[in-house]
Amino acid sequence: MAKTCAFSILLKLLPFLTTTALYFGFVTKDPEGELWTTVLKCLPIFGLMLFIGMHKMNSILDCYGGKILLGLTFSVTGDALLNLDLFPHGMGAFAVAQICYIAAYGLKPVKFYFAIPFYALGIAMYVVVFEKLDVVLKVGLPIYAFLLTSMVWRSVVQASTKPNFFNILCAFGSFMFAVSDGFIAIDKFYTPIPHARYYIMTTYYFAQCAITLSIVNRIGETVGEKKINKKKSKKN
Repeated sequence: MAKTCAFSILLKLLPFLTTTALYFGFVTKDPEGELWTTVLKCLPIFGLMLFIGMHKMNSILDCYGGKILLGLTFSVTGDALLNLDLFPHGMGAFAVAQICYIAAYGLKPVKFYFAIPFYALGIAMYVVVFEKLDVVLKVGLPIYAFLLTSMVWRSVVQASTKPNFFNILCAFGSFMFAVSDGFIAIDKFYTPIPHARYYIMTTYYFAQCAITLSIVNRIGETVGEKKINKKKSKKN
């Protein structure tokens, strides 16, 4: 049963895996401003959106998977804007994506002590790049950093509350999202990183994939709840 489930997941991930390979295979330099590289950059996220679409969900907006799908939608918008050298606009789109992920993970239980190291890292990164920021980013970047680190915090709480493989993977993926954005901040505002795009995109695609895979848990929970409710109704 487990092998069948794993094979089914892998099969549904093929569009993401294929388009990711196409991106790294054909985009061999920093691709800002080019339409075809923008399309290739966005295709893997569309592949993850398709992965969610292959699963049955009762309500696209009210369920966990629907919120993750919204997060991916704003993420792919941010990808396109960043690739077209519209950094503040892209950051804004990703800020909304983080809100969607936070809404999916939930705000209870709080467990604020998990948040402290992530907020500390976010503040440290902001201090490092502060001098190179323009006026807009000096205001916008800390807001985005707060949302990003909050997203990581809530994913870790989710994993600690329900410690299973996909939730733990999701928490690690959420942290990798922050690592990817850290590479962007250092490369763009502090000092150039050799082959930065590969570090940024590998951690980013892994992060989005890990976050998306967490819907598998919720689908299982929904199916389980339906079976329990059916048994209860039969008894009554």
